Amino acid sequence: MAQGSVKWFNAEKGFGFIAQDGGGADVFVHYSAIETQGYRTLEEAQRVEF
Repeated sequence: MAQGSVKWFNAEKGFGFIAQDGGGADVFVHYSAIETQGYRTLEEAQRVEF
């Protein structure tokens, strides 16, 4: 499973980008792919696995 940090996420629009550990292209993330209960959002610099 890949890991990275949230580069930015716009909660109003429901999408953002993740910077991958080790470099490479930023990864697009849509709120529908966030696996959590309740309001699905991400914070800048939050660590994630994808």
